[in-house]
Amino acid sequence: MLKDDLAGVLFTEEEIAEKVAALGARISAFYAGQGIGEIVVAGVLRGASVFTSDLIRRISVPLVLDFIDAVSYGKSSTSRGTVRIMKDLSEDIFDKHVLVVEDIVDTGVTLQCLVNLLWARKPRSLHLCSFLNKPSRRKAQIEPDFSGFDIQGDFVVGYGLDFAGKYRQLPYIAILNPSVYESAT
Repeated sequence: MLKDDLAGVLFTEEEIAEKVAALGARISAFYAGQGIGEIVVAGVLRGASVFTSDLIRRISVPLVLDFIDAVSYGKSSTSRGTVRIMKDLSEDIFDKHVLVVEDIVDTGVTLQCLVNLLWARKPRSLHLCSFLNKPSRRKAQIEPDFSGFDIQGDFVVGYGLDFAGKYRQLPYIAILNPSVYESAT
């Protein structure tokens, strides 16, 4: 049963909605304050799809939405340290302002790989937004410019985040019982 897999709710639907609205306002003010016209929002699939969809509705500056799919976890609870690009951006980002939207920055390995890849395409600017941030587990020297919640070392699911493809549909962020992912490794 699904509830047996969860150790508890970390952030409710209401808390998530408030945080997304606040992030959208901060991002809008940041870009508007710099006089930047249009931005390219690059959501990182699949985990950030839910957050990205909610976030763009809270951003008031003109934008183009695109997605990139990068895989580093597979069916494990820890990053393998390698990143595979499964789907690249469709938009040409040369000389454009890009906002990369990620579900969680954990070790930072995936995001650092994406940043390196995207900077090579010579955007005018590149900023990072992450719904969740786990600074205590960072292996790469990278920090989001905008982040929702800082969390500790718990493995979390819901609101787009998954374990082995499951739990993405939860409308809240929950802590996954360690017995679920320990038995899978």
